[in-house]
Amino acid sequence: MPWSPEQKKHTRERILASAAKLFTQQGFDHVGINEVMADAGLTRGAFYAHFSSKAELYAESITTAARLAHSEALAQMDERFDIEKVVRGYLGEAHRCGEIINCPLALLITDIGQRDVEVRDTYTQVFKGVVGLIEDSAALGTDQGDALRKAVLMIGGMAISRAISDEELATQLLEACREGVLPDSV
Repeated sequence: MPWSPEQKKHTRERILASAAKLFTQQGFDHVGINEVMADAGLTRGAFYAHFSSKAELYAESITTAARLAHSEALAQMDERFDIEKVVRGYLGEAHRCGEIINCPLALLITDIGQRDVEVRDTYTQVFKGVVGLIEDSAALGTDQGDALRKAVLMIGGMAISRAISDEELATQLLEACREGVLPDSV
């Protein structure tokens, strides 16, 4: 008996959620289809009913990781969107230590340049979404150039803070990035 469209959609979402988690933690080269499927509670055979290749899964998992991270950030908000909370959470210790959903922009930054155009296009779209979110935030008072600088400061700051071994320096780096992104009045 074939799977219902709802069941197939749910299974695909489970695979993407597992892939998003594993790829942002370990990168493309250190995660195999078997690991993704095991994490999703499925067999490798089910993979090909949803994806034609690991590269296709990787590209779609970038969007999924970004969506999950955004959803988690919104869930921590009160009733209104608060860009200051988003910035503080993004540039916070919990994100640096991997205690919350990891941002694919910061964690896959060195991996993406080695991938095919489909993966790079997906990463580009997610990056443009973050820049647009910052640009649209009245609290940050930004134009596109300023939004680009702030996005790079956030993403680059998080990537570097996770890469260095000096905990005190990593904490100082995140604080400096928060000060660079948030205006004095916020």
